[in-house]
Amino acid sequence: MPRVKRGTTANKRRTKILKYTKGYRWGRSTKERAAKEALLHAWTHAFRGRKEKKREYRELWNVRINAAIREEGLSYSKFIAALKKHHVALDRKILADLAAHEPEVFKKVVASVK
Repeated sequence: MPRVKRGTTANKRRTKILKYTKGYRWGRSTKERAAKEALLHAWTHAFRGRKEKKREYRELWNVRINAAIREEGLSYSKFIAALKKHHVALDRKILADLAAHEPEVFKKVVASVK
């Protein structure tokens, strides 16, 4: 029976884990057990962060729309209600971008729902 050298799977797993933790501080980038632990925490935060990013951007868009719409003499809630009533299908991301970069177009949108 031929000789079998063991450990290829374990070595691949170890190098894969350590590749993910490259740049981590102290032993978390070189020691397998510490690296695994660090990745468990890091990936949890990364997953949660992807959800939080969506929340934070929507908050930012709302603030920008509110700031722009106050200059037109409306409140944010009344503006959004008027948009829905007039079936204007612009989302908050587009409205915030218009308010920041294309104020004339934003004013036309506001005039159309007033």
